[in-house]
Amino acid sequence: MRAGFTLIELLVVIAIIAVLIGLLVPAVQKVREAANRMQCANNLKQMGLACHNQHDQLGFMPHGGWAWWYAPTYSAVGSPTTGKAQNAGWGFQILPYIEQESVWKGSGTTTIADAQRQVMGAPIKTMFCPSRRPPGQLPPNGDWYGGTGPGGTYPHAGLDYASNAGTGNNGIIRQNASNAFDGARMSLITDGTTNTMLIGDKRLNRALIGSYQGDDNEGYTSGWDHDMLRYASPTYPPSPDPTTGDGQQRFGSSHPGGLNMAMGDGSVRFIPYSIDTLVWQALGTADGGEANTSY
Repeated sequence: MRAGFTLIELLVVIAIIAVLIGLLVPAVQKVREAANRMQCANNLKQMGLACHNQHDQLGFMPHGGWAWWYAPTYSAVGSPTTGKAQNAGWGFQILPYIEQESVWKGSGTTTIADAQRQVMGAPIKTMFCPSRRPPGQLPPNGDWYGGTGPGGTYPHAGLDYASNAGTGNNGIIRQNASNAFDGARMSLITDGTTNTMLIGDKRLNRALIGSYQGDDNEGYTSGWDHDMLRYASPTYPPSPDPTTGDGQQRFGSSHPGGLNMAMGDGSVRFIPYSIDTLVWQALGTADGGEANTSY
């Protein structure tokens, strides 16, 4: 008599395999998210160290730029301006300190306009959280910089992180309004670098990733704008990425349970969405004098 499976035995084997797959897939997803969260934390570590390296070299941290309608400022091809002469934000200013000096300078271009187009459209891997999306560009759009930009139609590279603006403009990275602010010096951070947030995961509408959102259009070179800053106050508590609306100027992420945050001392912490709002505000201000507690 030829050996073989009965129909019942075959169905039992299939059911066992289905159960095993059902147990395995969530485990694989958890391992993948753990790896993504670690990579995200490493991205923020690199950006935090970049801010300190700039402070060591120039004597001040990067600032937040003047406004979104200013393109990166160059005095000549290959010569980006620094300090208060630079209108673009922190994402542009830290490029030479995250091994992107050639992009920062506009290497291979012959005009300032070409250098601007190149840097604004260059996806920088460090600027993207792997739990949310791979490095990429937003769709090409017409120039909106009112004479400071390169003109024409070109794409912008995205940004998944934001600097901490505290309750307004009292974080470490502050606005360079009217070209009057080089950037924060250590003496400004009277609450302590360990107790002050620097750059973290920003909240975005996941359903609109890849298309223009109000806080995901100018990209990582943007000046003082919702693309590159978020607030930390009881009015703006951190929360997960939504699928409707926009980021609401809040910190948040695609990670379950909380978000990664680089602190002023260069360390990276995972901050839960359940953090007390008063502690959240205390961590947001650089010189507010609040007493921080554990979270």
